[in-house]
Amino acid sequence: MNILVLALALALMPAGGQAQGGIQAPGNKTPNTQNQPLSQRGIERIVEEVHHQLVLLPYYGVFDNLAYKVSPDGTVTLLGQVARPTLKSDAERVVKKIEGVERVDNQIQVLPTSPFDDQIRRATYRAIYGNEVLSQYALR
Repeated sequence: MNILVLALALALMPAGGQAQGGIQAPGNKTPNTQNQPLSQRGIERIVEEVHHQLVLLPYYGVFDNLAYKVSPDGTVTLLGQVARPTLKSDAERVVKKIEGVERVDNQIQVLPTSPFDDQIRRATYRAIYGNEVLSQYALR
């Protein structure tokens, strides 16, 4: 029962940061050469773009927990746990491309893998999303 509660909590938890902001397309990265702190609006824009890029990662799943913090100096700290090692490097790669990001501190932990972990994840997923009441939260 505790596993189901934990899995439900993880599944419903969005990737998040400590502020909100507007969307800025990745690409043309302009370095902060004067080392001036970012404005509140700049931080908010980076926060929203980081969130957008992380949730669009191809292998981001219900058992991955990604979070982040944006500092005024343009440093983005990535936090959380992921099931696949490639997701850790993919997250860092997409965040580095965001305009205004000076540095990425990747503190994402890769969860140990074993056949038993995968069996538990599959059973938990089926138990949660196989339930009529909770099936509305399934990824579509």
